[in-house]
Amino acid sequence: MNRKYTYVWVSLVILVFGIIFIPKIVDRLKSGHVVETDRMNTAQETGNLSYVLLNGKKRKVPAFEFTNQDSLIISDKDYLGKVFVVEFFFTRCPSICPIMTKNLITLQNEFKENDNFGIASFSITPDFDTPKVLKEYAEKYGITDMDWHLMTGDSDKIYDLANSGFNIFAAEMADAPGGFEHSGLFALVDKEGYIRSRKDKFGNPIVYYRGAITEQMEENSQGEEEQISILKEDIKRLLEE
Repeated sequence: MNRKYTYVWVSLVILVFGIIFIPKIVDRLKSGHVVETDRMNTAQETGNLSYVLLNGKKRKVPAFEFTNQDSLIISDKDYLGKVFVVEFFFTRCPSICPIMTKNLITLQNEFKENDNFGIASFSITPDFDTPKVLKEYAEKYGITDMDWHLMTGDSDKIYDLANSGFNIFAAEMADAPGGFEHSGLFALVDKEGYIRSRKDKFGNPIVYYRGAITEQMEENSQGEEEQISILKEDIKRLLEE
């Protein structure tokens, strides 16, 4: 066949394909009707719980030992074999702490029948937050889980645990609400003491979960979405491991 006519036929085939199929592909993308063969399953990808790494090694909760609201000595060893959530707070916090505590109460109630779930709350104002003050705080908010320890102790050790151990910011700042600045993040720890998290849509660990936005709020004023709902899912996954 003449080369000229071959080119003409190829051009016609491409033209027909474009007229018939490209509009259909566009419509599927607009409607969201994309099957598994078209893309990676984002829900499955974000559901994978990864280890948080430090210098290429799985990051583990550092050893700690503090006093809880019942004046009992609690250490990291008390949490081995349990999936637990970590926060840094203070009882006189006028801003995000009440929201964080409300979210943790939600988790407490969600997993109240599971003996392998716990919560670790470390006060960043330990000089004021004595066991007695922490006990009153627990009673005020309805903290009843025997594995939810509100802890106080040496200030330097608590700040080192927050900033170096977990890399969750906490500092005394005169201009901050209540005189202290701290992150509203929750850390999720597995039964072996390793910090875990799900991955984002790009395949990277989110590392920590937003603790200062409730499920009912859905998002904050900066447009950040709540993550308590996904934290519940991830706790369940770790409990099943």
